[in-house]
Amino acid sequence: MAYKVMGITAGRKNSNAEFLLKEALSACADQGAEITMINLRDYHIIDCTGCTACTKGMSEGKNVGCVLDKKDDKKKIMDVMLAQDAVIYSVPTYDLMPTATYLSFAQRSLAYETAFLEAIHAIEHKDRIAGLISVGGSTRSWQSMALEGLQATMFTTDMKVVDMILAQRVPGNGQCLLNEDLMKRAHKMGENIMTAIKTPPEERGWLGEEDMGWCPNCHSNALVLGEVQWDGLYYPVECQVCGAGGTLEPTEDGKWKFVIAPNGLLKDRTTIEGRAKHLQEIGETQGGFFADPEKQKLVAERKQKYLNMKFKGID
Repeated sequence: MAYKVMGITAGRKNSNAEFLLKEALSACADQGAEITMINLRDYHIIDCTGCTACTKGMSEGKNVGCVLDKKDDKKKIMDVMLAQDAVIYSVPTYDLMPTATYLSFAQRSLAYETAFLEAIHAIEHKDRIAGLISVGGSTRSWQSMALEGLQATMFTTDMKVVDMILAQRVPGNGQCLLNEDLMKRAHKMGENIMTAIKTPPEERGWLGEEDMGWCPNCHSNALVLGEVQWDGLYYPVECQVCGAGGTLEPTEDGKWKFVIAPNGLLKDRTTIEGRAKHLQEIGETQGGFFADPEKQKLVAERKQKYLNMKFKGID
């Protein structure tokens, strides 16, 4: 049975994001993988409405799905995507972060929280891997949240990222084709994806550039000052993407490195166990609200003030 690899892009048709994705997928095809590729611009995806139906169901231990699934193409795509062994995402960034076309799709995935669905035995566990390509016209300074934004959408569907590429300074249609090193790097990503697929899940690890990013856990380039979390856990510094906690420590060459604390991966979002901690938080905060009639009554009373408040709009 052939391995299944899917490519998902969200950029201009027949341009940089598609070409880089096709180069990576061609390397997978060379090794016998069954390839599926889509451009999200060809599908109808409704924005998440924030109705909280899916998370309310989670707080009650129920799989209620998404209320929009019969109204657009999201579920059709997810049914195929979740059956893959690997997915390669190639997404343009126009202003620091991934394009809204992709984010609209990804932010609808909470109803498919695989850790939750596996916990209640609604689906069987599957070890999926991912490769991420972000494509932009400038350097990292104008793509500073691009890969990190893509990484942040991998947790919900339990995609283990094994490689990432930040394609820089390719603003023109197809301009990436002039950069032979970049195209070779995309091909190498495809090879890395196949290497990871053929590796036992418990032995899979990072296959991209060894020194990429601040975080040694997820290789993101984004750190934030820590704050006391909902259950009292605190780290001086946290990885903005995976949630690893630790400190910054000086190196012998006068630079700094992020050192993860001994308990710094308790809420590692790249693991099912780490994401389960967030499900506990949802259960306490949202579940506690819906289970308390007095709180709901008080909100209903106070809400009226804002329902009656009107301001001029734009005709």
